[in-house]
Amino acid sequence: MSTPPPCSAGKGETPTPACTNSTVPPAVKPDARTLVSDAAFNGVLATVLDNNPGMDISMGSRIVVEALKFTAAAAMFPTVRIAPTREVDEGWHALILHTHLYAALCGSLGRFVHHFPERPDPTRHDSDVLTRTVALIEQAGYTPDAELWAGPNRSLVSVAANCSHTPVPGGCGPINPGDCATHGGGGEEE
Repeated sequence: MSTPPPCSAGKGETPTPACTNSTVPPAVKPDARTLVSDAAFNGVLATVLDNNPGMDISMGSRIVVEALKFTAAAAMFPTVRIAPTREVDEGWHALILHTHLYAALCGSLGRFVHHFPERPDPTRHDSDVLTRTVALIEQAGYTPDAELWAGPNRSLVSVAANCSHTPVPGGCGPINPGDCATHGGGGEEE
């Protein structure tokens, strides 16, 4: 057993690990992958891979995990307009197609997260919606996969999902019950 390095922090400096209380474990971030069973995850992953021939299984897994994080954040912050990237939307669509699983997931998260699709239109892109979404995923306790939250001009991988979600007037993103009810997109149910 080696001796830990001496505490090297001076006044106002960040302490080295030897200066901190090593008996207190670091905060553990939740793992979105555990929101569903292995069998459920694999079923959703298979849907993503079936819809995107040639997609690498690891990329498909990353997409499904980000969709789980997105759904959790959407359920936790129902009055804030957020939206997925096209890549994450692909995973969200796959989750939604597994209706029993999706209903159970939303039930475990405390709120049903509805989907309000729009046809893609890059002119409606609002970079702030992705910034808000990523921030709320972080507030929900998850670490976003930055490569899958880059936006429409920096897509990591091509996906089959062909809808978008925008916060512009007249369009309904996935959640914002007031605006969606006003613009005919339906409302959110609790």
